[in-house]
Amino acid sequence: MTTADINITARKVSTAAPARLRLGALTALVIGSMVGSGVFSLPQNMAAGAGPLAILIGWAITAVGMLALVFVYQSLATRKPELDAGPYAYAKAGFGPFIGFNSAWGYWISAWVGNVSYAVIVFSALSYFFPAFGDGNTWQAVLGASILLWLIHVLVLAGIRQAAVVNLIVTVAKIAPIVLFVGVAAVAFKLQVWSLDFTGLGNASLGSVTAQVKSTMLVTLWVFIGIEGASVFSGRAERRKDIATATVLGFFTCLALYALVSLLSLGILSQPELAALKNPSMAGVLEAVVGPWGAILINVALVVSVVGAFLSWTLLAAEIPHVAAKDGTMPKFFGHESERGVPSTSLLITNLLVQAFLVITLFAQSTYQALFYIASAAILVPYIFSGAYAAKLALTGESYVSGEQRAGPLFAGLLATVYGLWLVYAAGPAYLFMCAILYAPGIIFYVWARRETNQRVFHPAEAALAGTLIAVAILAVYEMWTGAVSAL
Repeated sequence: MTTADINITARKVSTAAPARLRLGALTALVIGSMVGSGVFSLPQNMAAGAGPLAILIGWAITAVGMLALVFVYQSLATRKPELDAGPYAYAKAGFGPFIGFNSAWGYWISAWVGNVSYAVIVFSALSYFFPAFGDGNTWQAVLGASILLWLIHVLVLAGIRQAAVVNLIVTVAKIAPIVLFVGVAAVAFKLQVWSLDFTGLGNASLGSVTAQVKSTMLVTLWVFIGIEGASVFSGRAERRKDIATATVLGFFTCLALYALVSLLSLGILSQPELAALKNPSMAGVLEAVVGPWGAILINVALVVSVVGAFLSWTLLAAEIPHVAAKDGTMPKFFGHESERGVPSTSLLITNLLVQAFLVITLFAQSTYQALFYIASAAILVPYIFSGAYAAKLALTGESYVSGEQRAGPLFAGLLATVYGLWLVYAAGPAYLFMCAILYAPGIIFYVWARRETNQRVFHPAEAALAGTLIAVAILAVYEMWTGAVSAL
């Protein structure tokens, strides 16, 4: 997920003209947008449900699907430059206000639930030094996370939106240890360990290869969340065509780092050993090779990186409903700003929800992995409809000049849509049910926003969709109440 660099995409308080960015700077921004906390936990997260073969297949599927999404956002940024309010704007333009609202709502849910996962992983890392923090979900960890949350809240209200020095520290803190880890792991890699149970079928609890591949999907999605942010850099680019090049370069750089971290780890510790590690599991792997200083390095690097990401995504999570309120997608009160230009109402509501979920993690003993699964599943709606909108434009010819080639954009749009639907299937009922529970209350705010602008609330198809969402949410609550399924 993204780090401190992502808040460059947020609304600027200053009205000064932005600096022009060249290819190198754009590529660095793209990489900074994607590399966050997820990579530090990849060894355990991937090995928890899959062996080497399934992980290889999972990364291959992810490479194809996410590259299609990269091309979708690059294409839409070029063809629809007026739609600059975020990914939900594409869903709204292509499929109506209710779909657009749910895309905004889902993106917002993903952002603030992701912040909860950040708080959990920070204190899970600190437990290496202070065992009372456990897996980041003890009362001591929740108290510490709450203090951190409201400290960041105060900083944002004060107008502190981005500091170059902080961004530099965060970027070095997250990239340098990853590169060091890959180098050390490559030297320590043992083929006999990696091939010990290559298919994973020797461990009955993992299931079939297909089941194992499914288990990797939300993990791989999580580490690429924020890839859509690259398209918003187009307004700051010295040359607009550099956006596509920078996005592709950044994507393949991150893909290589992510795949190497997860695959090389399987050549150091076996799948069961990796699955048993606590997060950040990269620390456990490096400790197995070089001793305690490796774990100390990774845990410190993660804390610095994730605190920066926590600040960035606090800004971004508050920005989503704020911008949506400005164009009538969300109720107007989300659009309130402080004297310093900070979206204060949206920020307060967002952080109250983060606080509520932090308390839930204490009673439900929710883990980092469970939280990022929910965040990953929640963001699928804007991703799927972004791909579908790109395919729709190619099919109808809208925004294309006569005779312009449309086969490539159509294929990319369809592939991104199919990839998103495959992720929905891979997520499984538990996390989809949890998302339904989080999506359903949004209908109240949608009706609120439509009445504020004196617009028709639902068309027949939208009413049917809203009714279905409510029904699924009620079923999900019942299933969780009876213990038939649990996401947390």
